[in-house]
Amino acid sequence: MFSTLSAYAGGLEIGGKAPVRIQTMYDRAYTMDDAGRIVSEINALASIGCDIIRFSFSSKDDAAPFSEIARRSPIPVVADIHFDYRLAMLALESGAAKIRINPGNIGAEWKTREVVAAARDSGAAIRIGLNSGSLPKDMKGSVPDIMVESALRYIDLFESMDFRNTVISLKSSDGDETAQAAIRLASLSPYPQHIGVTEAGSPVISAVRSTLALSRILSAGAGDTIRISMSGSREDEVIAARELLSSMGLRRGGVRIISCPRCGRHTFDTIAFERKVRNRLLSIDKDITVAIMGCLVNGPGEAASADFALTGVGGKVYLYKGGLLHAAVSADEAEEALFEAIEDE
Repeated sequence: MFSTLSAYAGGLEIGGKAPVRIQTMYDRAYTMDDAGRIVSEINALASIGCDIIRFSFSSKDDAAPFSEIARRSPIPVVADIHFDYRLAMLALESGAAKIRINPGNIGAEWKTREVVAAARDSGAAIRIGLNSGSLPKDMKGSVPDIMVESALRYIDLFESMDFRNTVISLKSSDGDETAQAAIRLASLSPYPQHIGVTEAGSPVISAVRSTLALSRILSAGAGDTIRISMSGSREDEVIAARELLSSMGLRRGGVRIISCPRCGRHTFDTIAFERKVRNRLLSIDKDITVAIMGCLVNGPGEAASADFALTGVGGKVYLYKGGLLHAAVSADEAEEALFEAIEDE
């Protein structure tokens, strides 16, 4: 979106003229027995807007299930490597479209060179991932300055090996440090950046902290792929990132959901209904607005401006299409009535 250079994870372009890509990360250990279920989960995440998924690659036992997942995944699969360069080599052999390493914790420079050469030979991308908690000890200055100077040092190393399929990420749990580092790096380097606030907290806290920092970065013209890191579900990470990009005008199309917060006047449980249908709505590839309203106060007004709307009044739920009353159904019938109307559009 903002960088002048592109990187490619499999066939997916990151940076350049590509849209900002949304990422999440699988959050537990995995075996071959888990592969089928995980691929189903990835398909569901992809349907609501996830472009890339990352997995920890912590031991040689991860190779077989990682390879199977990468082979069957509809989106690029990234291996997250720490400390052992041999695991990075194994992940590349196992089909990683991209690996994430911190050259500073891989060890001696020759080990990083081995990994870079293997990635070049396999066509995989490398994300240079630097967090504020694991920076070089030989550099002095502020955390953002050290992150930027470290990234530039590693970029020089990669370029000396004629490797440019690179993404950079500079992350801190402090949103201001993250923003300062990302914006400064964008002024000094043409490479695409992955942006996010690391260890951001629970879903509500993370959404606030991440939005504050990442909107600042994106508004400054930096950031080509994004993760809103949460101590919560992968679905919520993807939805929060999607909503941030949509709200900033950086993502077009898809369903926009409006739902009231519910109050004592409600006769239709909008909170439970929105939670039930959210992922199904977000998987629809139509540029429409859907309003889910609980009473007469705001319901008719929202129905008039939305493409589709549900408003609960008394014992009925009224379905509007293009601002006009389309049907009156029971609460139990509301979900299927809504999706039938959308599919018939």
